[in-house]
Amino acid sequence: MEKQEYTITLYTENSIGMIGRISGIFSRRKINIESLNTSPSEVDGIHRFTILINESEEVVRKLCRQIEKQVEVLKAYYNTDEELIWQEQALYKVPTDIIAEKAPVERLLREYGASAVVIRNDYTVFETAGHREEIDKLTAELTKYKLIEFVRGARIAIIKDSAGFHSKLKQFEREEPSQETIENEFLDQADKVFTM
Repeated sequence: MEKQEYTITLYTENSIGMIGRISGIFSRRKINIESLNTSPSEVDGIHRFTILINESEEVVRKLCRQIEKQVEVLKAYYNTDEELIWQEQALYKVPTDIIAEKAPVERLLREYGASAVVIRNDYTVFETAGHREEIDKLTAELTKYKLIEFVRGARIAIIKDSAGFHSKLKQFEREEPSQETIENEFLDQADKVFTM
């Protein structure tokens, strides 16, 4: 099967060590994580992981099933780029005198929607958000103008055809209401049932 980019979205309980356990599943299968982001979700107490990998769909499907076996993982989804609205953020540190002297740099930053975060005498830090290709192009262009430093953040993504995890939880509660405790019919017959 052909490999391509997939974004895996996990909804988990907020418990210590989850990142280690999740990344361990990937490393045991020798799957490289291109980017990983974790944050609170729209549901209080539930965290959302956004993981970018490059694999075949069959491997990703099996991986999601394996991840869902973790007690704290509520649901795992995988999507292609076309099924998502996604962005990555980047910060660029550029010498301030270059920006002041070179009009093309200012036009370039405006073209990519970059905004100044910090302006100092020696450097200026800009931030922008976009797809990886756009960020890579801006990075390549700024390298021509003495780019000092660059950092890109992990992917964040929203599934286009999703009503959100909160609605899934509500739907589950409607379809699968918690049943009252049912007493085991053999509970008072322990001596007869559990004999050697």
